[in-house]
Amino acid sequence: MPAYKPVTHVIFDMDGLLLGAERLVRHLHKHGVPIAIASGSSQTSFDLKTTSHRELMKLFNPVVLSSSDPEVKAGKPAPDVFLVCAGRFPDKPHSSKCLVFEDAPLGVKAAAAAGMQCVMVPDPRTDKSLTEEATLVLESLEDFKPELFGLPPFNS
Repeated sequence: MPAYKPVTHVIFDMDGLLLGAERLVRHLHKHGVPIAIASGSSQTSFDLKTTSHRELMKLFNPVVLSSSDPEVKAGKPAPDVFLVCAGRFPDKPHSSKCLVFEDAPLGVKAAAAAGMQCVMVPDPRTDKSLTEEATLVLESLEDFKPELFGLPPFNS
């Protein structure tokens, strides 16, 4: 099993709550791993997508929505939303210490442009050529093994 560069911070951008996401978010939070959301969604769209997950959303800080954030100058595939998000963690980690979870090809390009590793969980209909820039491609977040990125394993 390959190992990837260890990370200390996690950034999510996935439309809706994918299978396995809640387990992963709660696990990372339990172990004190800083977690954030960096999304291209508008505030209205984000609120609609997360309305049934309000308690879980409280675990994310910061939350950066590129369409309404004045610091985000360009949308994906530009890296702005991820760089702004990383800069809002209290300890301002280097981008190489951030792991992004994405479901869209433009988001993967943005993460790569930001110098961040990216785990992609694409729609099954996504052309394989659009997943090539991802560090790791999974069919489901249930298949994610945190220890591959230096994060606490699920059994801890």
